[in-house]
Parts: sequence; C-alpha cells; structure tokens
Amino acid sequence: AYRSVKLDSMNTEQTSELARRAAVHAALADVTRLRIVDMLAVSDRAASEIGAALGILSNLLAHHVKSLEQAGLVSRRRSEGDGRRSYLCLNAHDEWLLRGAEGDHVRAARVVFVCTANTARSHLAAAAWRQVSPVPVTSAGTHPGTAIHPGALAAARRHSLDLPEVAPRLLDESPDQHDLIVTVCDRAHEDLAGRDWAHWSIPDPVPANTDHAFDQAYAALSARVARLAGQVSGP
Repeated sequence: AYRSVKLDSMNTEQTSELARRAAVHAALADVTRLRIVDMLAVSDRAASEIGAALGILSNLLAHHVKSLEQAGLVSRRRSEGDGRRSYLCLNAHDEWLLRGAEGDHVRAARVVFVCTANTARSHLAAAAWRQVSPVPVTSAGTHPGTAIHPGALAAARRHSLDLPEVAPRLLDESPDQHDLIVTVCDRAHEDLAGRDWAHWSIPDPVPANTDHAFDQAYAALSARVARLAGQVSGP
C-alpha cells in the first residue's frame, strides 16, 4: 500500500510538471511572445517600452503578456521610482529559452552599472562582474550619495567580493560611446530616459537594511551578471 501511494504521488508530480512544460511551450508558440521573451532576457521593460519596440497596440500586447504570465514565464514589479509604472521581468532563465535573445555577442570597452545613489546595488553589480569577466567595469549614480552603504560593504565581505570603499560618483553626462550602461534601479532607468543599454529592476535593499535584503539583491544581481558576462567581450 505504501509503494502504491508513493507511485501515485510520483505520477501526480510528473503529470503536474508535464502540464507546466506544456503551458510554457503553448505560451511560446507565437512569434510575438517569443520576441517579448527575447527582449526580457536582456532587460526588464515597461509594457509601453515593449509596445513601442515591437510596434503593437496595447490591447494586443496585454493579451500576449497575460499568456506569458499565466505560463509562469513573466511577472510584474511596481517601479520604485514612478509608481504608475510596472516592469515586466522574465522568471525563467533556462539556456534553451534564452538562446537567440537580443543582445548576444555585445562588444564593449567598459560596463557601467548605474543606480540612483551609487551606494549599494551598482557597487555590488560591479563587484560581481569583476569575479566573472575581464571586461573593465565601473559604477555610477544619477544622484550620488556620500558613501557606500555599510550593508553593501558587509554583503561584499560575506560573499568574498572585491568592493573598494570609494566615494560614489556621478554618471558622466556624455559617456563613452563604447560603454555598456546597465541600470540596476528603477529611478536611474527613468532618469536616463533611454540612455541605458539594459535595465534590471532590482529592489533596493537599503530601506530594509538587513543582511537578508542585501544578500537577496546580490543574488539577483550576480545571476544576471553571470548571464551578461557570457554575452559581452572587449572591443
């Protein structure tokens, strides 16, 4: 009887997994939805940004996004800057799903991670980058603070990161044309109004000011940094 119950449980789990995979494939069985996934593999985007890039009406875009959400591929996150805006984020990062995504094989003289104050997320992203890529990296802010947040420095020590305790700096008004600018907070992305190459909507760990919040921010950043590093080479 025990073996029968165990087999029934395994069959139920396998059926559930098959159903999930079928839903994913069904959601991706459309060229427009595949293009949306490719875009989100590189950068979190507001629905209006996707609509403008693809040239499709908002009601049709809403239909496609709903299909991707129902399949568990996409989620929304309210902007920490403009609260009227939400960013669409890709949940699934399997290699097969990301194959052919926009932005493959990018050449850059330098990667620049940007957040508003340049006191936490941008520094953690740059430190994560130094661990996985030889391409030069720096960080900057659209409205720099006065010092790196102690929580970011502590997270760097916990994860054995090279994070120099330097003063936050302002993003150059006219960055080098070979710089690859990646915003890691919503306010910075909205401040730059299209000057960034990609945007990652990473929650700000500073308000919570806990080890857990900073570790979560680092985990999200390091996962994206690892994927991006595979796409970027020197000029």
